[in-house]
Amino acid sequence: MPPSSHQLAEAKRIARALSEVGFCLPGTLLERYLRCRSPGCHCKAEPPQLHGPYWYWTRKVNAKTVSRVLSAEQAEEYQTWFDNERTLRQLMKELEELSMAVADADPRWPKRR
Repeated sequence: MPPSSHQLAEAKRIARALSEVGFCLPGTLLERYLRCRSPGCHCKAEPPQLHGPYWYWTRKVNAKTVSRVLSAEQAEEYQTWFDNERTLRQLMKELEELSMAVADADPRWPKRR
């Protein structure tokens, strides 16, 4: 059974959106504030004034967690790339769900008893 016109239109919308996604970076961008080891530092005061922000890019490479420290400029520049990765994953999920709906509607599947 071929996809309906609505399903075809939805697939075209997803394909258009996929073609507009730019560079992508996998993983997470974290903003962290840290304490140092100096005993008299302001980061040990009450309330503490932590050092930072420090930007960390964390991702999996060959099943191991890898982190990189980014400059504030890099974090700002690459934020769009992290956002694009989330957009890409969402669009792929939508396309998979649409494809499953088309396949599930195929009348050639054997009837269940």
